[in-house]
Amino acid sequence: MRAGRLLSLLLLLQSRGRMTARELADELEVSVRTVYRDVEALGGAGVPVYADRGPAGGYRLLDGYRTRLTGLTTEEADSLFLAGMPGPAAELGLGAVVAAAQLKVLAALPPELRSRAGRVRERFHLDTPGWFRGAEEVPHLAAVADAVWRQRRVRVRYRRWNDVEVSRTVEPLGLVLKAGLWYLVVRSGEDLRTYRVSRVLDAAVLDEGFDRPGGFDLAGYWADWSERFERRMYPMGVTVRLTPAGLSRARVLLSLVASRALDGVTPRGDWTTVDLPVESLDHALVDLMRLGADAEVVAPPELRDRVKSTLTAMRAVYD
Repeated sequence: MRAGRLLSLLLLLQSRGRMTARELADELEVSVRTVYRDVEALGGAGVPVYADRGPAGGYRLLDGYRTRLTGLTTEEADSLFLAGMPGPAAELGLGAVVAAAQLKVLAALPPELRSRAGRVRERFHLDTPGWFRGAEEVPHLAAVADAVWRQRRVRVRYRRWNDVEVSRTVEPLGLVLKAGLWYLVVRSGEDLRTYRVSRVLDAAVLDEGFDRPGGFDLAGYWADWSERFERRMYPMGVTVRLTPAGLSRARVLLSLVASRALDGVTPRGDWTTVDLPVESLDHALVDLMRLGADAEVVAPPELRDRVKSTLTAMRAVYD
C-alpha cells in the first residue's frame, strides 16, 4: 500500500512540479504528517526531492529528474489502454499524438504487461455515437480545442437550433463529448454558454488571451447544465395509467427522460398511475398512442380530449 502511495507522490511531483504538503495530502487522501514521512522515505531511497521554504514553497524534484514508468499493476496497465479514445482523439487532431504516446508507454512497460495491454486494444473498442446516428461533422473542432488549450479568445459564427446565425467573440473554457456529440463551454461577457460544435460555422482563434474564471469546474458545470437542459426540454407533466404490459413497454418506447421517471415503479394491480415529464402535448400524444390500450391519459384534460378525438378520427378512417 505504501509503495503505491510513494510512487503516486513521485509521479505527482514529476507531472505537476512544486506542490505543498497540504496539496499532496489532499491528492493522496492522507495526513500532512504522512506526506512528511513519505517525502523523507523518497529522499532516503535516492530520489532528489527538495523542500522550498517560504509562503510560495513546497516540495519539488531536482530539475531534469525523471523516473521510468514502473510499478504499474496489471489492472492499471489494462485501464490505461481501455480508456483510450482513438476516434475522439483523431477529431481533436491528436490521433498521431495519442498513438505515439501509447508506443512510448508500451516501450516502458515490462514484457508481461506489454502483451496484456496489446490484448486489451485488440478486444475492446469504444464507439461513442448513439444508435441510428452517425458521427457529426465538426470541421472546427481542432481549432476550438487549440483555443481551449492555449486560453485564446475565439470569434465564432454559430447557427442556433432555429437556424438563426449569430456571431460573437467568446472565451472557450472546455470541451465535452456527450453521446458522440461535441459541446463547447464558453464565457460570453459575464455569461457561461454551451455551444454544439457541429453548429459552429466558422471559428477564428484570436491572439488574445484571457483568464479562466476562478474556481470554474468543467465537470460540475456540465452536470448542472445538463440537468437544467433536460428540465427546459421537458417542462410539462402528464398523469397516465398503465397496465403491467404498458409499464414494461413504456420503459422502451418512451423518451429516455420519461422512462427514467419509471425507475423503481412496480405494477400495482391491473393499473398503475404514474407522472411523466413531456416536451409538449404534441409529443405526449404521439408517444402515448404508441402504447395503445395499455395506457390511459388521466391529466391534463386537454391531452385526454386530444387522444379521444384522435381515436375517433382513426376509427372513421378505418370504417
